[in-house]
Amino acid sequence: MLPVDALSPLDGRYASQLADVSSAFSEAALIRARVRVEVEWLICLASHTAIPGIAPFTTGETASLREIVNQFNGTDAERVKAIEARTRHDVKAVEYYLAEHLASLGLADRVPFLHFALTSEDVNNLSHALLMANGVRGAWRSRATALIETTRDLAVATRSAPLLALTHGQPATPTTLGKELAVFVARWERQLAHIDRQEYLGKCNGATGTFGAHLIAYPDAPWEEISRGFVEGLGLTYAPLTTQIEPHDWIAETCHGLIRFGQVTLDFARDMWTYISRGVLRQRTVAGEVGSSTMPHKVNPIDFENAEANLGLASALLDHLALKLTVSRLQRDLSDSSALRNLGSAIGYSAVALASATRGLGRVAPDHDAMMRELDDHWEVLAEAIQTVLRAHGITEAYEQMKLLTRGARVEPNELRDVIASLPLPDDARTRLLELAPATYIGMADDLVRHVIK
Repeated sequence: MLPVDALSPLDGRYASQLADVSSAFSEAALIRARVRVEVEWLICLASHTAIPGIAPFTTGETASLREIVNQFNGTDAERVKAIEARTRHDVKAVEYYLAEHLASLGLADRVPFLHFALTSEDVNNLSHALLMANGVRGAWRSRATALIETTRDLAVATRSAPLLALTHGQPATPTTLGKELAVFVARWERQLAHIDRQEYLGKCNGATGTFGAHLIAYPDAPWEEISRGFVEGLGLTYAPLTTQIEPHDWIAETCHGLIRFGQVTLDFARDMWTYISRGVLRQRTVAGEVGSSTMPHKVNPIDFENAEANLGLASALLDHLALKLTVSRLQRDLSDSSALRNLGSAIGYSAVALASATRGLGRVAPDHDAMMRELDDHWEVLAEAIQTVLRAHGITEAYEQMKLLTRGARVEPNELRDVIASLPLPDDARTRLLELAPATYIGMADDLVRHVIK
């Protein structure tokens, strides 16, 4: 199928951007994860003397079994799918596929211990946890890191570049571009720290979480100890109390973490769009690129608009998955199975958005002349500084005096300096105010950027 024939833009328009996300969450990746879980469970069983029915594997046999996973490719995935077409059961198809391999390795006597005492959900919950751990910590995080680092670099470079702030869309106390970018870096890093701390849980305890089949077969085996060691050996956190399914609360936590990171990014994309609209950020032109089909002059902030759209899709999917997956009727229903297959899509839309925002950021540069023009057009923003100094020297109704002069009015620099010259202030205080301009009224904005410098 050609990309232009794809139903989803993730597999069509954006496919070239998402090879790593696709390889982390594809059907083939899920099948491979199932193969890994089944192989490792078989190896685990054979390693315990409390399960005498299966002979231990030699070092060579263990290596051969793990090579089934290491060498697993598209052809192998198609073989599993062909078996599934007959069995109409995806996990059982993996078991039969591995039975073929065991026979070819001269290990047919171990086939009865494939999928031993497991329910399909023992395999599936662990497989989805492995996909999530790999996909979030790998493909998704690499894009999050790229966005943070690109923004950090620009924040440091523009830490002293004065910028007119807008609160409620109106001129307000000036800041610096770098400080405003640093705010986003700090917000992202906090959310990323939460995501990095996320546990990826797994269970392996049978049809209703009781080890019933395990105990009836080998009553003296320490099944919970075996299960814990197996799950932790996969790099996951052991969940001791479950129904047939691992409850998916950790998936909801992960989804909500990704949503929060995405919402910070959405805020960032809209702010960058607005700075471009104001002209304080200019976009680099690209040869051959067209901004409008009819207006040749246009250079549109399409990367930030693309990020906004895809963040919305990601958040909608992630929120639905977080809410849906934590609810299951009694010991289980199957609705989680179809929902889980969309985790890759949700993370894919997020990955597209992060890459778009990073690309957009790489095309912008501050227009210092435009920034200065904005500041010079709004000397009224110094009213805050003046009334605060007046207050500091015990002058009553300082706020009210400046309000009469500046609220809703355009104030010329000379007019403001004449007012300052007439104020009953000590010479040093008056001098500080007379030397002040919107471009220099930035407080310690440039110094605050140090909080995001590595």
